[in-house]
Amino acid sequence: MADKSDNNSGGLTAVGFLWRFIAALVLVLLTYNPSGQSAYHWISSAVAESAFGPLHLLLVAALLIGWVIYWIATWRALGTLGVALAGLVVGAIIWLLIDIGLLKLESVSAITWVSLVGMSIVLAVGVSWSHVWRRLTGQINVEDVDD
Repeated sequence: MADKSDNNSGGLTAVGFLWRFIAALVLVLLTYNPSGQSAYHWISSAVAESAFGPLHLLLVAALLIGWVIYWIATWRALGTLGVALAGLVVGAIIWLLIDIGLLKLESVSAITWVSLVGMSIVLAVGVSWSHVWRRLTGQINVEDVDD
């Protein structure tokens, strides 16, 4: 029988969500960003110069691991419809911020930055959703595992 303190230790807090968002943002922006300082830029220039080496491959592997973790967790928690709805909500919030003048998207670079942050928000919601679902419904999401 589980100790009652176990129920409180696994809950989602604002700080917990913030850490998930920061990790998603680092993953997304490290993979690609319009500043020219990303894995995409570093690796593509190495390939163009025939200088692709083990450090490049190690970075590709690390990024793939991060993407697989985030995408599988997001898709399992939200499903296709949930991912689409989360994207819709994030897109609507961005549109609202533009409409009320808090956000100006006057260049492709600005649109790219906002899109990357929006993708990070969707990924953070996805990896946090099981905690939210348990809090809202009292239901626990578990994976079927044959022991």
